[in-house]
Amino acid sequence: MTIKILLTEDQKLMRIGIKSLFDDYPEMEIIGEAVSGKEAVEKARLIKPDIVLMDIGLPDISGVEATKQILENNTHTKVIILTSHVNENDLNASLAAGANAYIIKDINTEFLMSVIKMVYEGAMWIDPKVVPFIRDKNNGMIPSRQISRSAFKQNHSNLTQREYEVLKLVVDGQSNSQIAQTLTISEHTAKAHVCNIIQKLVVDDRTQAAVKALKEGLV
Repeated sequence: MTIKILLTEDQKLMRIGIKSLFDDYPEMEIIGEAVSGKEAVEKARLIKPDIVLMDIGLPDISGVEATKQILENNTHTKVIILTSHVNENDLNASLAAGANAYIIKDINTEFLMSVIKMVYEGAMWIDPKVVPFIRDKNNGMIPSRQISRSAFKQNHSNLTQREYEVLKLVVDGQSNSQIAQTLTISEHTAKAHVCNIIQKLVVDDRTQAAVKALKEGLV
């Protein structure tokens, strides 16, 4: 199985940089590039990609409008907004247009590839950096609820308090080395905690663990 991707980005250097990320991931292939929203709509119609990586700030129509048009014409295609802007209006507009994910461009490569695979399989992903916008508006896209320590233990009694702390950092997008620095533990220990969390939450990887934590209001 190869995930076919259309990359839409008007900045040449950024486009080259994003393309280079896929060199070590043969299960994904960039089969087309677009430098404008209108070109993205047309190429999506012609090559029918599985995933469109879509920038928002494009020289003609916006990435949001392009997303809307692409999804009207390609029911199987999924759109991932990949942007440098932590912007509430862009987030809301992207979700309203039907985007399956909203990602800030400073995401690490491993995490990005995991999100692409999840979206391809039908999941939705919102970057933790913009989740507070949704919670603050309480518009129901992601549950806005605090969980007490007793309720947490009742619902997930097999997770230790330390694993809960690690889980919150995973949701923040931290790597194992960053988690180790934050909690003043070894990277090996951080990795072990992440592996335990994945196993206990019955998910396949750290990205799915983060999604489950957000959906269930654990963080």
